[in-house]
Amino acid sequence: MKYFWIQLLLIAGSVSMALMFIRTWGQAKNRAWKRIAFSVFVIVNVYAVLRPTDVTWVAHQLGVGRGTDLVLYVMVLAMGFLTLNTFLRFRSLEKKLTDLARTVALAEGSRHNDARLGAGPAVVAEVKVEVEVDVEPKPEPADSDSVKA
Repeated sequence: MKYFWIQLLLIAGSVSMALMFIRTWGQAKNRAWKRIAFSVFVIVNVYAVLRPTDVTWVAHQLGVGRGTDLVLYVMVLAMGFLTLNTFLRFRSLEKKLTDLARTVALAEGSRHNDARLGAGPAVVAEVKVEVEVDVEPKPEPADSDSVKA
């Protein structure tokens, strides 16, 4: 009973994180393995808060002195994973944004040129056809010796 308030606070924090995560489960960006991992994390967190001596026992079995040290090590690994995951997601989003900006810029440039030149897509197609017809090779002029003969 002497740790009741801190345990209550920690469990309430875990449950509120779980509820916030569950609220966004409908979004496509939350993959199944992330959902499972987070659910396991919340369950283990609540168990560790309720039974801290079990965490110390697991720490001793793994060769770590105290349960709090084990929790710290696991949190450092989790923070590294989250940082790497966030970095890769931002890099992917930056690439998508760059591709989108290029596509929009090319489309706007084409539209602006068409408006400036007064040529619609049909006129541009006709010009291309005319250019292709005009590009046919012209006959070579005859040598001056063969003309004289």
